[in-house]
Amino acid sequence: MRAAISNTLLYSFSVTFLRNLFGLILALMLNAKIFGRNLLRTIFYFPMVVAPVVIGYLFTAVYNPGNGLLNVFFKVAGLGFLAQDWLNDPKIALFSVIMTDVWRTSGFVMVIYLAGLQVIPGELYESASIDGAGSKWKFFNVTFPLLAPTITVNVVLALIGTMKVFVMVLVLTKGGPGYATEVMNTYILRSFSIGLYGYGTAMGLVLTLFILLFGLPVLLFLRSREIEL
Repeated sequence: MRAAISNTLLYSFSVTFLRNLFGLILALMLNAKIFGRNLLRTIFYFPMVVAPVVIGYLFTAVYNPGNGLLNVFFKVAGLGFLAQDWLNDPKIALFSVIMTDVWRTSGFVMVIYLAGLQVIPGELYESASIDGAGSKWKFFNVTFPLLAPTITVNVVLALIGTMKVFVMVLVLTKGGPGYATEVMNTYILRSFSIGLYGYGTAMGLVLTLFILLFGLPVLLFLRSREIEL
C-alpha cells in the first residue's frame, strides 16, 4: 500500500507539472503567427482524442527493449548507451509511464492555454513595447498573471485526473515490475481480484480523500491568486 500511495503522488505531481509546462510552451509557440500553426495545433492535440488503451499499446511497442522505436533511434543516432528496458527496469518504469501520459495530454493543456492567451488584450503588449519592455518582461508581467484562471483550470484538472490514473499503468506495466509502478487504482484492482472486497472499497475511499486533501488546497490557493491579481 505504501508503494501505491507514493507512486500515485509522484505520478500525479510529475505529470501535472510537466504537462502544464510543455502545454504552456506549445501554446506560446503556436499562438504566434507562424506558417502551418493550425496544422501543428491539430497534430499536438491529436493524441488526446485517441483512447488511452490504444496509446498504451502503441508505447508498449515503442518501449520494446529489442526493436522498439525509442531504442532503435538511440542506436542509429550513436547513443546506444541510452537504450533501456523502459518498462521492465524498476528504476525507470514509472518515469516511462509518466512521460507517456505527458505526451498524450500536453496537447489538451495547450488548447486551454491558447484560449487563455487569445483573450489577453493586444493593447497591453503594445503599451509594454512602447515602454521598452522585452519579451521576458511581457511574459512575467502581462502574460503569466493574466493566465491565472487558465492555470487554475489546467492544474486542478490535471491533479484530479492523474490521482485517478489507471488505464495507462495497467496497459503499460500492470503495476510492475514488482510494485515499481503500482498506483492506488491498480492496488484496488489487485485487492478485488483476490477477493478483498471490503479492503478494496476502503482503498477507494482513501483515494477519494487524497483527491480532496490535495486538490482542494491547490484550488483555493490558485483561486486566491486570481483574486489578488
